[in-house]
Amino acid sequence: MTIKAGDRVPEGKLKVMAKDGPANVTAVELLGKGRVVLFSVPGAFTPTCSAKHLPGFVGRAADLRKKGVGKLVCLAVNDVFVMDAWGRSAGVGDSIVMAADGNGEYTRALGLELDARGFGMGMRGQRFALVIEDGVVRQVHVEAPGEFKVSSAEHILSQLA
Repeated sequence: MTIKAGDRVPEGKLKVMAKDGPANVTAVELLGKGRVVLFSVPGAFTPTCSAKHLPGFVGRAADLRKKGVGKLVCLAVNDVFVMDAWGRSAGVGDSIVMAADGNGEYTRALGLELDARGFGMGMRGQRFALVIEDGVVRQVHVEAPGEFKVSSAEHILSQLA
């Protein structure tokens, strides 16, 4: 079942890179407090994700914070080492949490998996963005196949009051 506005974020575990190495974090710890924007990309270092999606959120992080977003989280079905390297190469610094869903379990819990086996990429996550407030999903923006519009930082910014 696909996540929808009004649903609580599902329980689950993700990995982030901490100072001492990979660390487990629960979805509730990461997404359950304050206003959070969780955006998902089909893959780190892939063309649209690297040229537009992640850079858009890096460039608009301050504007999103002015609209009350306390945390930005980038999610991908990649391992924590890839997510960390991608974040460093994109210059995210402390502006975005790079969250790894290595086996796609959390993405499946959201109901937003993507079968990319035809492209040799296995099962991934769809391109989407969620606006979450205190653990409750307020907005769901899922891209149509091959599109990059509604999950962009600019679109999310335009949707925030």
